[in-house]
Amino acid sequence: MKKLVVLGGGYGGMTLLQRLLAKGLPEGHSLLLIDRTPYHWLKTEFYALAAGTISDHHIRVPFPESPQLEYLCGHVVKIDLDNRLVHLKDQEPVKYDELVIALGCEDRYHQVPGAKEHTHSIQTIEAARAAYQAIHNLPPKGKVAIVGAGLSGVELASELCESRPDLEVFLFDRSKRILSAFPERLSNYVESWFREHRIHLVREANITKVEEGVLYNRGEPEDFDVIVWTAGIQANKIVRDLDVEKDGGGRVLLTPHHTIPNYDNVFVCGDCASLPFAPSAQLAERQAEQIADVLLKRWAGEPLPPELPRIKLKGILGSLGKKHGFGLVADRPITGRVPRLLKSGVLWLYKFHNG
Repeated sequence: MKKLVVLGGGYGGMTLLQRLLAKGLPEGHSLLLIDRTPYHWLKTEFYALAAGTISDHHIRVPFPESPQLEYLCGHVVKIDLDNRLVHLKDQEPVKYDELVIALGCEDRYHQVPGAKEHTHSIQTIEAARAAYQAIHNLPPKGKVAIVGAGLSGVELASELCESRPDLEVFLFDRSKRILSAFPERLSNYVESWFREHRIHLVREANITKVEEGVLYNRGEPEDFDVIVWTAGIQANKIVRDLDVEKDGGGRVLLTPHHTIPNYDNVFVCGDCASLPFAPSAQLAERQAEQIADVLLKRWAGEPLPPELPRIKLKGILGSLGKKHGFGLVADRPITGRVPRLLKSGVLWLYKFHNG
């Protein structure tokens, strides 16, 4: 019996499972999912959980049920590529024949002293819950700092503005304009929304140090009751520790078939993979579909093409509270209620199709 082990039940892992189970595993193959939690979590909505506008019940989806799928709740601590072993915390190692690494990302602290120790995160369900507790235990007029005005930081700030309008929210960004990877029209729209809702935007920030309740911007300290870090991501530490070639973000460089060079039985999916796109849930899903197709062709004894089709992404959607949003759809900027409705619809469809 040949065993395919999938590490991580995030967007990439979930898509891979659904596609393989829909096609059916060939006789003599088994499928094992290893994840730290008993559910698939909608990580793109962790900002809303931290802001307190939804409960975790609304952002969890059960893993697929199938006689072809076994599930193991465990915490991965090391991957031994040469001996084909996955080491787990306080559990026996798991042997694999083929492996898909989809362990996701972690915060990137850019070597800022104290950032990891003295800020909250929204990268995991546990961290998002802790951020929620910290924020919503604050009295009126409490001060919240959000470091990083990318998509996560912008959505958290806007959602928090609606959830706790009594708080002072400060959003720090190192660029001259927020969402600098987006067209300027979208940045201007979001900044205008922030001004209208009294969110303090600190441009061209340079966070040099963080202490308990103190944020240093360009060396100048300012007191905050809660500090949340959304200033970049990197590959999971388990992946960063692998003795393979990686890019500057710790993501693994891959072959055209999404495998690690010299380990054609090991695939890397999602935020751990070095791809010509910014990491996203949509990218993980598209890549997972291709990995599933490669596996199915291999199992059927069919030849693989020299290269796979270029991954195409449909666009990006962001929310500003519950009624407004922004996005890029087919490279066209959109703002207002329409992108917010589109995002809600995409989320509903995802939950519907995944149980």
